[in-house]
Amino acid sequence: MKHVVKILTLVVAVSAFWVTLLQTSVIPPSHTWLLPIYFIVSLGCYGLLMVGVGVMCFPICPQEALLLQQDIKEAKEYLKGRGIDVGSGF
Repeated sequence: MKHVVKILTLVVAVSAFWVTLLQTSVIPPSHTWLLPIYFIVSLGCYGLLMVGVGVMCFPICPQEALLLQQDIKEAKEYLKGRGIDVGSGF
């Protein structure tokens, strides 16, 4: 929920800035109409950056890895008891 609020706040701030630029004619109108496109491209780049940082900094959980290995072992034993061979991959 916090990310949604941050994004909406950013959208409102950029929209207000854009409308102000349109009203005051500080920047020529031909350039001002491109600002929403620049904003959308920038937001997409930001999203890709956040996904990349999230993947690079993915937390390592050795305790969870051990629990997962234990669950896999239990599942293999359960399936073996039912007559299903899951020992060899392919």
